[in-house]
Amino acid sequence: MRAMNNIALTLLIVGGLNWGLVGLFNYNLVDALFGNATWISRLVYTLVGLSAITSFGLYARTADRERY
Repeated sequence: MRAMNNIALTLLIVGGLNWGLVGLFNYNLVDALFGNATWISRLVYTLVGLSAITSFGLYARTADRERY
Protein backbone atom coordinates (compact mmCIF):
# COMPACT_ATOMS: atom_id res chain seq x y z
CA MET A 1 0.00 0.00 0.00
CA ARG A 2 2.86 2.36 0.77
CA ALA A 3 4.32 1.82 -2.71
CA MET A 4 0.98 2.68 -4.30
CA ASN A 5 0.77 5.88 -2.24
CA ASN A 6 4.29 6.86 -3.32
CA ILE A 7 3.46 6.21 -6.97
CA ALA A 8 0.26 8.23 -6.65
CA LEU A 9 2.13 11.12 -5.05
CA THR A 10 4.80 11.04 -7.78
CA LEU A 11 2.16 11.07 -10.52
CA LEU A 12 0.36 13.97 -8.84
CA ILE A 13 3.60 15.94 -8.72
CA VAL A 14 4.23 15.24 -12.41
CA GLY A 15 0.65 16.25 -13.22
CA GLY A 16 0.93 19.41 -11.14
CA LEU A 17 4.18 20.41 -12.80
CA ASN A 18 2.64 19.78 -16.22
CA TRP A 19 -0.34 22.00 -15.39
CA GLY A 20 2.05 24.65 -14.10
CA LEU A 21 3.88 24.61 -17.42
CA VAL A 22 0.58 24.82 -19.29
CA GLY A 23 -0.57 27.76 -17.18
CA LEU A 24 2.67 29.71 -17.26
CA PHE A 25 4.08 28.95 -20.69
CA ASN A 26 1.28 27.21 -22.63
CA TYR A 27 3.61 24.18 -22.90
CA ASN A 28 2.23 20.70 -22.34
CA LEU A 29 5.13 18.44 -21.40
CA VAL A 30 3.13 15.19 -21.67
CA ASP A 31 2.04 16.03 -25.22
CA ALA A 32 5.59 17.09 -26.08
CA LEU A 33 7.00 13.78 -24.86
CA PHE A 34 4.33 11.37 -26.08
CA GLY A 35 2.40 13.23 -28.77
CA ASN A 36 -0.97 14.92 -28.77
CA ALA A 37 -3.86 12.55 -27.91
CA THR A 38 -1.84 9.36 -28.33
CA TRP A 39 -2.72 6.32 -26.26
CA ILE A 40 0.38 6.86 -24.12
CA SER A 41 -0.50 10.47 -23.28
CA ARG A 42 -4.07 9.40 -22.50
CA LEU A 43 -2.68 6.67 -20.23
CA VAL A 44 -0.54 9.24 -18.39
CA TYR A 45 -3.55 11.52 -17.89
CA THR A 46 -5.66 8.57 -16.71
CA LEU A 47 -3.01 7.49 -14.20
CA VAL A 48 -2.73 11.04 -12.86
CA GLY A 49 -6.52 11.15 -12.47
CA LEU A 50 -6.55 7.81 -10.64
CA SER A 51 -3.76 9.11 -8.41
CA ALA A 52 -5.92 12.08 -7.50
CA ILE A 53 -8.76 9.75 -6.53
CA THR A 54 -6.34 7.71 -4.41
CA SER A 55 -5.24 10.91 -2.69
CA PHE A 56 -8.68 11.42 -1.19
CA GLY A 57 -7.92 8.45 1.05
CA LEU A 58 -4.54 9.90 1.98
CA TYR A 59 -6.15 13.22 2.79
CA ALA A 60 -8.73 11.56 5.04
CA ARG A 61 -6.05 9.62 6.94
CA THR A 62 -3.96 12.77 7.41
CA ALA A 63 -6.99 14.67 8.71
CA ASP A 64 -7.72 11.86 11.21
CA ARG A 65 -4.15 11.97 12.54
CA GLU A 66 -4.19 15.74 13.00
CA ARG A 67 -7.44 15.61 14.93
CA TYR A 68 -5.98 13.48 17.72
